[in-house]
Amino acid sequence: MRRFEHCLLIVSAVVGAWLGMQQVHELGHVLAAKATGGTVARVVLHPLSLSRTDLADNPQPLWVAWAGPVFGVGAPLGLWLCVRGLRLRWAFLGRFFAGFCLVANGLYLGVGSWEGIGDAGDILRLGSPCWLLWLFGLLTVPAGFCLWHRQGEHFGWGPSARRLDRAAAYGSLVVCLLLAALGFWCGGG
Repeated sequence: MRRFEHCLLIVSAVVGAWLGMQQVHELGHVLAAKATGGTVARVVLHPLSLSRTDLADNPQPLWVAWAGPVFGVGAPLGLWLCVRGLRLRWAFLGRFFAGFCLVANGLYLGVGSWEGIGDAGDILRLGSPCWLLWLFGLLTVPAGFCLWHRQGEHFGWGPSARRLDRAAAYGSLVVCLLLAALGFWCGGG
């Protein structure tokens, strides 16, 4: 039973982090669009597709394009700092999520700038210099790896592996399922 729960924790944490990262990233675009007078036509969050935000009107496209990755790293970091400050025993999951978002958003802009894909392509076409996207990636990716450092023990890995927290495994599954349900409910591609 422990092996099942161990796998459950790892898989649900990774899948939940992927879904949550996309949702927080798109929320950044939506909030920036609303704040700058834009109109959101559709947000695609379907779990089996890549997320995106389609705008009907976008008076500040550069701000909106940058807001996804910036909010996408800032909000998870803030969430982790809150749960860490409250000394919740599941704070390691918040730390894992924040690290995941830092790495994913940093790679998305940094590597995406080479091919001009997604937000990276939009940001470049709208006038941001390429070095700024690389700098974002150079700052966020290592920061994400730093947050992941020595976290394996919470997932039952490594020489200092801790006893698996069954509640964390099932709690992670519930959050993952809720994020997937939100994605199915909010929008398909």
